[in-house]
Amino acid sequence: MKLFTFKRGVHIYDGKNLSMNEPIGKMAAGEELIYPLSQHIGAPARAVVSKGERVLKGQMIAEEAGFISSPVFSAVSGTVKAVEKRTVTGGYKADCIVIQNDGANETVPDFGKERSLEELSGKEIARIIARSGCVGLGGAGFPTGAKLSPKNVPDIDTLIINGAECEPYITADYRLMIEKSDEIIKGIEAGLMLLPHARAIIAVEDNKPEAIKILSQKVMGKEKISVAALKTKYPQGGERQLIYALTKRKVHSGILPADKGCIVVNIASCFAVYEAVYKNMPLIHRIVTVTGEGANSPCNLDVPLGVSHSEVLAAAGGAKQGAVKFVSGGPMMGTAMSSLDVPVVKTSSSILAFMEDDVAKSKETSCIRCGRCAGVCPQFLVPQMMARAVRADDFERFEKLGGRECMECGSCAYVCPAKIPLTQIFKFGKAHLAFTAAESKKGGNGNV
Repeated sequence: MKLFTFKRGVHIYDGKNLSMNEPIGKMAAGEELIYPLSQHIGAPARAVVSKGERVLKGQMIAEEAGFISSPVFSAVSGTVKAVEKRTVTGGYKADCIVIQNDGANETVPDFGKERSLEELSGKEIARIIARSGCVGLGGAGFPTGAKLSPKNVPDIDTLIINGAECEPYITADYRLMIEKSDEIIKGIEAGLMLLPHARAIIAVEDNKPEAIKILSQKVMGKEKISVAALKTKYPQGGERQLIYALTKRKVHSGILPADKGCIVVNIASCFAVYEAVYKNMPLIHRIVTVTGEGANSPCNLDVPLGVSHSEVLAAAGGAKQGAVKFVSGGPMMGTAMSSLDVPVVKTSSSILAFMEDDVAKSKETSCIRCGRCAGVCPQFLVPQMMARAVRADDFERFEKLGGRECMECGSCAYVCPAKIPLTQIFKFGKAHLAFTAAESKKGGNGNV
């Protein structure tokens, strides 16, 4: 079997054995659900409900506020308790819609009504996907409708379906590929209706042989869909890494994948597209992996959007006594949480519980110029020089060294023997560049 891959990267203990053989279970919604208006890249959604209003399951509660935006839907029927700021995963407060679940589970008309692809035009499919609230469920959160509607449709020859799931521990996409392969393929076929000159490649890392086997069998006889096995290596699931591995085309921060004839869509997003197009169901739930050495019962759960992380962890059997660290997302690019009382959103792929906090225990020492960070960087950057520039407030040099190209994958920090928080340093550097660019457009002086 030919294995596709990219240059550099790191090999990490994947921890997937904890939950990969656990079938998807279903979780019920709690009494209160919280919906941040910003669960995606682009403009935050605009609330279209107000306090005291009754809503139905599947009802739009916030509309998209532009082409790069995405609507939000309620996963339950109930009453709007408030439209106010609530704490979200990053630890900050954001505008949210709070809904009190009435337990009636009353849906909007035609919710779940089946329809066939043949009865829909490409324009109708595009509208359905855009209005379903579907975004990149791998963590990026880019609106799927916008992604599948590029300006250069005739130039798109490759639709890459990202089933790599390269972050350690997470098995949500793997279980979807095992249990919902037919639905995923139907979602891919709906996407191909919008890209008439493209072929689809489902890319899966080779530490998931069962998924590769099942999907390969399902696509037999389908001329425009194939399966490619990827070498297991982090960050194999990165958009640029996938494109290079499968097509040898290089993408940088100044262009879009579409400029190179490629579009990348997450495997879970394809399932969401299936539900939107074939079942008339907006995005109101997602699969979440609950795992880690600190989890009592590692598993994969079908979770209504809006419930709290604490409720999900409890539904999965809770955490072991002495668990000290909880992460939303993967250990490499996820967010450590100071509180679990924050809502599950569209991009919430997992909850990890750990008995030790390796980051808190590590002590930073001086850079020894070993070059390990440069040796693993998938973007061919020189992290130690970039970090030195940021710490010297020399952001111009940071940019010249390729600071904008950093994908914040964490590979450099992972191998650094001096335990320098390189990824956090680069996040700050990129945020500074973004701020100064925004201020420059507004005519400000760019000072922080």
